[in-house]
Amino acid sequence: MINPGSTSTKLAVFRGDNAELVRNLRHSDEEMSQFHGLPALTQFDFRCAAIERELNSAGIPAASLDAVVGRGGLTGPVSSGTYRVNESMLAELREAQHGDHPANLGAILAHSIAEKSGVEAYVVDPPTVDEWQDVARLSGSALMERICWGHVLNTKAIARHFATESGRPYGDLRLLIVHLGSGVTVSAHKDGRMIDSTAVQEGPFCADRTGELPVIKLAQLCFSGRYSQREIELLLFGQGGLYSYLGTRDLQEVERRIEAGDNFASLVFDAMVYQIAKAIGSMSTVLQGRVDALLLTGGMAHSEKLITQLLHSVSWIAPVTIYPGEDELKALAEGVLRVLRGQEEAKSYQVTRGRS
Repeated sequence: MINPGSTSTKLAVFRGDNAELVRNLRHSDEEMSQFHGLPALTQFDFRCAAIERELNSAGIPAASLDAVVGRGGLTGPVSSGTYRVNESMLAELREAQHGDHPANLGAILAHSIAEKSGVEAYVVDPPTVDEWQDVARLSGSALMERICWGHVLNTKAIARHFATESGRPYGDLRLLIVHLGSGVTVSAHKDGRMIDSTAVQEGPFCADRTGELPVIKLAQLCFSGRYSQREIELLLFGQGGLYSYLGTRDLQEVERRIEAGDNFASLVFDAMVYQIAKAIGSMSTVLQGRVDALLLTGGMAHSEKLITQLLHSVSWIAPVTIYPGEDELKALAEGVLRVLRGQEEAKSYQVTRGRS
């Protein structure tokens, strides 16, 4: 299991349902500085070498692997499931046809290691899984369509886990699922499909993403001459949210400032929770207010302060279950195990719907 992030490569080896090896290979600022401003693909050799060193150090030969699975990257829109990595997928990810992100390396790294091992490579529920109902796609301008990108891997895994725990098929449940991580995805699930969600460019602000903004003011900023397009993109996605107001992406640091009497930090924290609650309330209308459960997951779900405030605003919608953290490596393992055990058919990647 390979999950590349901005400053780390998470790695795991499973034997059946049990993890034999779990590593978070952190990459220092000095190491990553050589790739600053370059496409994610330029990190391939660096990350591949780090993975192979770790496997060798752990005494896990490539020949012992039955499959290799990577986090899905920014492919064309697909349905939910486990996909064999094929040349069509690799070509799109290498060229970053749908966007450049370290996650694009997941399938490429998995394919490289699988090829050396003589086994298949897979991805599971990539961020571009698109099960939206058509009415959700219209943005309000014929010049642009809403794009379904989000934290699908963890969201779908939590949906399946809750269904198993509740003894009901996922397809029979009406769920609101909120991924509270470095980004926030609020999604509505019906008939076993994620029929709408706050896409990565929308919704509430969070650690370093602005979420939705006043569009006229944004247009004025874009044409002010103060920033390049790349700088604007960083202001929106990487330097927004908590970072924009407080200079930190660390929620625990924000809470420490609040405890020390920082009133502005308290206001920013309250505003973030307020926006998340608004997004949940809005998404509940997609299910006509008939919601079987509200599921909260992701790293920020560890924050007792955030969860307490959030529940004060949204617990009336439906019974709440909290799954703190995100175990994307386990979700990847579960996806490929369903294929290896014959419980699910691996899919072949092909674009199912164009982007505007």
